[in-house]
Amino acid sequence: MQSQVRTHEITRAQAQVQASTVFLAKVFNWMAIGLGITGVIAFFMAQSGMVKTLVASPVFFILILAELGMVFYLSARIEKLQPGTATGLFVGYSVLNGVTLSAIFLAYSGASIATTFLVTAGMFAAMACYGLVTKRDLSGMGSFLFMGLIGIILASVVNIFLKSSAMYWAISAIGVFVFVGLTAYDVQKIKNIGEEGIMQQGEAAIHKGAIIGALALYLDFINLFLMLLRFFGGSRD
Repeated sequence: MQSQVRTHEITRAQAQVQASTVFLAKVFNWMAIGLGITGVIAFFMAQSGMVKTLVASPVFFILILAELGMVFYLSARIEKLQPGTATGLFVGYSVLNGVTLSAIFLAYSGASIATTFLVTAGMFAAMACYGLVTKRDLSGMGSFLFMGLIGIILASVVNIFLKSSAMYWAISAIGVFVFVGLTAYDVQKIKNIGEEGIMQQGEAAIHKGAIIGALALYLDFINLFLMLLRFFGGSRD
């Protein structure tokens, strides 16, 4: 009897791992699609010279506000959105982010951007693996990292007026640690969602779960990249 129960537990555990793996694959696939769209759009904008006109226009700031609105709307309304709408918002956000991120080509050399991207990819992959394999529960770390994120945003706003070099570098260093930690936290959270039965909730729930998970990892990657670019980015001048 005990052997049957143990066999059942092993089979259930294997099923959970398999479901989590499939769900994670969907999340990472959508994240990669989002990053690919952003990269292509940013490169096109920079190569075409359109970014110079955009940055000098009020439209640039309107697009940034539109991006923020899309992120908040998608995160808050994901349960009520149709899968196609959620996908459209994610793709649309990736496009808009590519347009605004093209501005980095005005400040940094292409070589330093490429190098920083590779460094970011390596750090992201390492922390994603940690989030997958660690037995430590990272959920308690989430609230601490979120407070750190709020602190970074507030300090960045204040430094717009102070223009302090010391604060700029402090924000950048803290930002790296925050987004490195968020990467591990979000990956573990997504892994747990996969193990907790989302794969049995139907295609719509799976797709929307993958989209919102991809958005979280996409934001972790982009923000980590931007923080590292402050350290590794070489000026165009």
